[in-house]
Amino acid sequence: MNKEPSIRVSVVIPAYNIEGYIGRAIKSVLAQTRPVDEIIVVDDGSTDGTAEEIKKFGEQVRYIHQENSGPGAARNTGIKAARYEWIAFLDGDDEWLSEYLEKQLELLQRNKDLMWSNSNYFCCLCNDNRRGPRIEPDRARAILDEKEYFDNYFPACQHKAIACSDTVLIRREVFEEVGLFREDRNYAEDVDMWWRITFRWPKVGYVAEPLAVYHMDRKGTLTEEFSHENLQIHIDLLEQHLKSAADHHQSEQFESLASYLVTSWIRGMLFENNAAGIQKLLERFGYLMKPDFRVLARSLIVFPRFTAGCCHAISRVVRFLRLRRQIIRRPD
Repeated sequence: MNKEPSIRVSVVIPAYNIEGYIGRAIKSVLAQTRPVDEIIVVDDGSTDGTAEEIKKFGEQVRYIHQENSGPGAARNTGIKAARYEWIAFLDGDDEWLSEYLEKQLELLQRNKDLMWSNSNYFCCLCNDNRRGPRIEPDRARAILDEKEYFDNYFPACQHKAIACSDTVLIRREVFEEVGLFREDRNYAEDVDMWWRITFRWPKVGYVAEPLAVYHMDRKGTLTEEFSHENLQIHIDLLEQHLKSAADHHQSEQFESLASYLVTSWIRGMLFENNAAGIQKLLERFGYLMKPDFRVLARSLIVFPRFTAGCCHAISRVVRFLRLRRQIIRRPD
């Protein structure tokens, strides 16, 4: 008689107008070397053929339809419907590699105190036939230093071991403690969740081997990411969590991450001729940055169009010489 698995997993897949991709996502879950216990696909009010594609899988998938409410609400619907104690997520236009669940569960079996786990993943610009790991596996293993977890998720982010909604596996009681995904925004609601979990459970499992594929062709562009509205979401998110960090005695770890993030955002915005956005970040979070970076950023936005042109030119040279290892969207 087969032994009953000690860890049972519900997979939640939100879907909205992705009829050309949702089948790939579901098939990747069904192809796992360790079978999943249930698949819940939440159709967030799709108006294309997404529902028909999901229903092709019959009883292999629990199909839930709701009015369009955003990705946070769709994930929350799936969490509430889930039958099992561990919940995994997969965006409907991405995919798992076949050993995703097996590798994650093996790690959790060896580290029974963990409340959540994460893994490396491939970033794919598949239309350009470009794919690479979020972080080089050997580098990830070196950072882990023979462990299978990071003691605190915030420093791990600065090493690019960033959680992706395609790769997190979370014990359901975590949501009972920290609450569900925010439903008042359609952007960065997942980042908000990972940070809220870290304040309560900073220790996170991590598999250095890429176990999922994050398809970037359909995601927002750099310009969309740092539009006026989304920039304000970034700012509000940081300010909110800077306060939470102090309440949870993690100010040092989170301020270091905040400095890293703001610096990265400014570098990205230099490509966009977005002097106003950079100025706003400098005013709100300048105290978190190194003085020499503040001076450099202010000098570069004196002539923002010239700076943006130089950034794009350098980027073309880097791509031509294949000096960039990490797969990112082209800024031009």
